[in-house]
Amino acid sequence: MIARYQTPETARLWSAGHKLRVWAEVEKLALTAWSELGAVPAEAARDLAQALPAGDFEADFVESVERLEAETRHDVAAFVRALAELTRSPAVSRYLHYGLTSSDVVDTAQNYLLKEALGLVLDEVEELLASLRRLALRYKYTPAIGRTHGVHAEPTSFGLRFLGFYAAIQRDRQRLQHAQEAIATAVVSGSVGNYAHTPPGVEAYVARQMGLSPEPVSTQVAPRDRHAEVLAALAILGADLERIAVELRHLQRTEVLEASEPFREGQTGSSSMPHKKNPVALENISGLARLLKSNLQAGLENVALWHERDISHSSVERVILPDSTTLAHYLTRRLAGLLRGLRVNEERIQRNLGLTRGLVYSQRVLGLLIEKGMSREAAYRLVQKNALKSWEEERDFGEMLLADAKNPLTAEELAAAFDPRYYLRYIDDVYSRMGL
Repeated sequence: MIARYQTPETARLWSAGHKLRVWAEVEKLALTAWSELGAVPAEAARDLAQALPAGDFEADFVESVERLEAETRHDVAAFVRALAELTRSPAVSRYLHYGLTSSDVVDTAQNYLLKEALGLVLDEVEELLASLRRLALRYKYTPAIGRTHGVHAEPTSFGLRFLGFYAAIQRDRQRLQHAQEAIATAVVSGSVGNYAHTPPGVEAYVARQMGLSPEPVSTQVAPRDRHAEVLAALAILGADLERIAVELRHLQRTEVLEASEPFREGQTGSSSMPHKKNPVALENISGLARLLKSNLQAGLENVALWHERDISHSSVERVILPDSTTLAHYLTRRLAGLLRGLRVNEERIQRNLGLTRGLVYSQRVLGLLIEKGMSREAAYRLVQKNALKSWEEERDFGEMLLADAKNPLTAEELAAAFDPRYYLRYIDDVYSRMGL
């Protein structure tokens, strides 16, 4: 099912042809390093390099590896045999995989692929940041009702919520960049990680040529806390994507309807109710984000392996690493596109701001009463009494206060208290913290 959410970029990245091509690159670079050390003849590295395609392996090579794996029951052994047969070189057949163990190839290649995958995700994060930045600036000075516990609280800036999302996604970008740096290691240290059959210089050469760093202390495998960090960064990104999606889903509710996702001509909201415009894209984002978060748990379980290695992590990673990076790429791209087409109903925003007939200005009135000399207790009783009557009788809160004999505020002072612009007076300060 994950193929449904692949983009062309992630489909290629996690294809068998691309994976095997990166495996072959590790083998080629290791042979080159050995030849420079004088341990293997130069023609071994040369013949292998000449036999490799410029791009990914085609389907026929992938199929030959799969046929051999059915016989050998070992993917790397099958790959090495198929690769040697491809070259038709006695030197390659003799020295291919020299001094290496399977994890040297698999883990180095997988780390390289994860570095590539995170790069794709980061590209989409930049697009999402641009969409959020545009909305934050467009609605910076648009008064809207703020809600706590889902209940109308006080006026705020409609753009401020997008600025908060912008800040969160910037933090996601930092986490992803750190995780990308952390995973970018090469492991070419041999069967138990002690370089007994392959000197550290081979690993250093492979790492340098692939844009990686040598793993400081490996066993037979790269330590899995690095992979857990990748999955954690992706899981937190997923949580933030869901946070944005949930907020927008609430704003699309019939009772609110301040914003809604794009609804294209010919689209159907319901098979039975023609009037429906459902937030299906946002619900899709919310649902798939749960997979990103749940995959982190499996990644954490993979950290503890037996002694120098076991392969309990391997089967899990074949699912969660491609799936998590693919989903993160898809969801980030989809949300950025949705935000570009987001429909904002400013008339409804204004209407909702006045829905409670002024009750949302109660704290401002309370403060002005205290400034007039009333005790906080007396001021609170006065405001609350009129507020509750306003709720019950559906009357205008300001008019009730003006008619209350105990209220010392003038009509002009009350009018100022009910001005939503008061609540936006420090918006510029908040935006400046984000460089906007």
